[in-house]
Parts: sequence; structure tokens; C-alpha cells
Amino acid sequence: MMTDAEMIDCPDKGRQLERLRAIMHRLRAPGGCSWDAKQTHESLVPHLIEETYEAIDAIRREDHPHLMEELGDVLLQVVFHAELAEEAGRYDLEDIARGVSDKLVRRHPHVFGESVADDPEAVLKQWDAIKRAEKGEDTEQPFLKGVGAGLPALPRAAKLQKKAAKVGFDWPEETGVLAKLREELDELHEAVESGKGKAIAEELGDLMFSAVNLSRFRGFDPEVLMAQANAKFEARFHEMERLLRKRGQTLEAATAEQMEAAWEEAKREMD
Repeated sequence: MMTDAEMIDCPDKGRQLERLRAIMHRLRAPGGCSWDAKQTHESLVPHLIEETYEAIDAIRREDHPHLMEELGDVLLQVVFHAELAEEAGRYDLEDIARGVSDKLVRRHPHVFGESVADDPEAVLKQWDAIKRAEKGEDTEQPFLKGVGAGLPALPRAAKLQKKAAKVGFDWPEETGVLAKLREELDELHEAVESGKGKAIAEELGDLMFSAVNLSRFRGFDPEVLMAQANAKFEARFHEMERLLRKRGQTLEAATAEQMEAAWEEAKREMD
């Protein structure tokens, strides 16, 4: 069996996860890297979030070579947290892999057992039932307890709505969703006219929640829609800036009317 020092230089294709663990162990050991040595689960949270979103960005851009690198960065975060847990005597990477493997087998009885689930909807329903049973949840537990905990607000809103829809708490038709969206917009108008900041904030939140509901009803991922809207805005703003520069104007010096004219021209050119 190779020592950690030998494993760090191991070129074997089937042993690269072992190599990564050995490298992380060395970084955290006395005489290793001072930055790595001082990290905690909490201090690594921003890095885990950043690496995850960078991997998502590569997926959306279909940049597969870059995605491999970003997935490696995400894997590094998992190995880092496993190393911290192992040092504390809680669990290690093997325990993490065993836990998720056992869970996959338990929650796919239609593959590894005798259950039947012939379509994705049936699979998800079965998964949810098994999950609730595993966690000891019963009818006395709040149905939405813990749903999407830790997620950013936008995808969590969609997850909450999707879970509620499983028990029939949903609009039967899209017309109801649209009517609710209009209702929330009207209430926002009233709040703005009242000038009450708290009411405006609350109604804005309700409007956004209803917009997420419409995207879910249509089968769209609200996070993807928001990312697309951001990208469109950024591209149009860049084009507006280019058009202003072409006319000898800068963003800082241009008037609101000049920027609006350039914006409309950018829209026409890009649509």
C-alpha cells in the first residue's frame, strides 16, 4: 500500500480520488499550507457556493472542457469538508460515499428491489414517500418542513410550490396563475401609491413569488429564466455602451434620453 507521500505523485487512473485525499491530508498537516490549515466548515461555505455556481455557468454555456475543471473544484470542496470531519473524528469520505450509495439503493426500489415505478412522476412520488418514512415524518409534521432549506430564495420558492402541488394545492389552470399575478401587481400599485415601504416590499415579494409560480406552471426553471434575463440585459447594455461610444459619448456623460435611444437601437439590432 502506498503512503500519502507516494500517493501524491501517483499517475494511476483508478487511484486519483485516493491521490486527491492524500494531497488534501498533506495540505492540512503540520508543515503544509497555512491557508488550508486554518479553514473550517463555515469558512468554506462561500467557496462551496462559488464553485457550485461556476460549474452551473459552465453547464449553461455548454463549455464541457471548462465544466470538467469546475466539477473538480466542486469535488475539492467535498473532499475538504470530508477531511475536516475526519480530523474531528466524525466521519470520512468513505462514510460519505457509503451513505449516499445506501440512500440511492433504498430510494430506487424499482431498480434494486421489487417496486414498480414506470415514469418519472411515479419515481419522484415514490422517492418522496421513502424520504418521509426515513425521516420519521408523519401526518403531524408540517408538510413543507425543511423543503429547500439552504437554497437561494428563487429556487426555494419553486421547490415549495412544487411540493405543495403534490397534495393538490395548485391552480387547476394557467388562467388562475395569471389572474393571481395581475392581482399581486394591482396590490403592488396600491402599496406604491400608499408610500408605505413595508407594504411595498411585501407586495413585491408576493409578485415575485407569483411570477415563480407561473414559470413553474409552464415547466420553466425560474433560476434559468433569471439567468437568461440577466444575460440579455448585460448584452444589451454592452451594445448600448458601444453605440454611445461610437457617437463620442460615454455612459457617465450621456443623458437619460440618449441612453434610452441607444438602448432601443440595441434592442432592434439584437432582436
